[in-house]
Amino acid sequence: MKRIFAMVVTATLCGAAAIPQAEPLVVRGAIVHSPSGAGAPATIVVDNGKILAVGPNATAPANARVVDAGGLHAYPSLINGNTVLGLVEVSSVRGTVDVSEVGDINPNVRAEVALNADSELLPVTRANGVLVAMTAPRGGLVAGTAAVMRLDGWNWEDLTVKAPVGMLVNWPGMRINRDADAQPAAEEQVKNRDARLLLLRDTFANARAYWKARGAEGGKGVPAHERDPRWDAMGPVLRGEIPVLVTADDILKIRAALQWAEQEGVRIVLLAGGDVGRLAGELAKRQVPVILDPTFALPRRDWEPYDTAYTNAARLHAAGVKFCFGTSGGAFGAANARNLPYEAAGAVGYGLPADAALRALTQDAADILGVGDRLGSIDAGKDATFFLSDGDPLDIRSHVVRAFIDGREISLENRQTRLWEKYRSRPPGK
Repeated sequence: MKRIFAMVVTATLCGAAAIPQAEPLVVRGAIVHSPSGAGAPATIVVDNGKILAVGPNATAPANARVVDAGGLHAYPSLINGNTVLGLVEVSSVRGTVDVSEVGDINPNVRAEVALNADSELLPVTRANGVLVAMTAPRGGLVAGTAAVMRLDGWNWEDLTVKAPVGMLVNWPGMRINRDADAQPAAEEQVKNRDARLLLLRDTFANARAYWKARGAEGGKGVPAHERDPRWDAMGPVLRGEIPVLVTADDILKIRAALQWAEQEGVRIVLLAGGDVGRLAGELAKRQVPVILDPTFALPRRDWEPYDTAYTNAARLHAAGVKFCFGTSGGAFGAANARNLPYEAAGAVGYGLPADAALRALTQDAADILGVGDRLGSIDAGKDATFFLSDGDPLDIRSHVVRAFIDGREISLENRQTRLWEKYRSRPPGK
């Protein structure tokens, strides 16, 4: 990616490290909402970026900074499970779009290294309670690895919570248009589809052969194997340390991806909308998690009910599928990342229980992305990344009043608040 070299040099020169919490923090009088226990008044004690204690009788250190929440509601950070934040600024301006590399097979592309920590979209997003997000490269067949990032910091090293958390694969289209006037012709479509599926299989076969050769190094008469950064990057996937994040939105794609994952012996997480609710039972049986595409989407087919996408979350929940919400890697995926709570609210309006929606936005999202031991709830031992709100974050009328990342209070000022202040105070007649 175009910014990789420059950002690596900058991080090296700066000797970057995560910004530490300056002093112990005590938040008193908050109504704590968390998957582990919701709606109870409590005191939150924080030090060194971690939550030390939560409860009505939590003891505060003598030198702590005290924040009086005054009955505000405390929620763990909402976690956006699918974005291109930090990789796209203005989707219509090509120079600000850095989501893909040349070619089809790029497992060595790392989203975290390409992150733009100065993106104006990060403060806008965190002002709505989304303090953590997964960002991933796009394009090609194997796009690269995704990262979970906090939405505040000097550079990509400050922003990165964990990387890699998965390798993104864009599943090839499976449907064949057999109309007489189809372009390209049906035979050519089949040929193109099969070629891409073969390329994917060959990619994993080559990576396995590479790691087998590396494992044999040091044996008698076995030379050192030449390093290949593409196959090096696939080691965590082959070892089962991270899943394959598969973008697939129709029945044929999803079923083909499930069968492929079983054959390859790899874990997968679906980045899906569309037909995913129709396969809820099968996904539950296979224990495949889902990162949902936006709730507010049109049906894929003329004959489908208008609320097909709206009910996907409720269907998955009813079947016992673990899922979370995302705002996609499409053209407006980064700009709409701030709207994450309303995607969940739309699902609640179409059958998803409210407590399940909160869990999907917090603990389930953290679990799916491999950071459930650090994020997702307001509990002792977790990262102190939470916010105070004057109401339910799923209600568009609510406002985030204060926010904390790793125990540090962060500014909620952003481009939109600055514009609001500017035009609110414009001179009369202007």
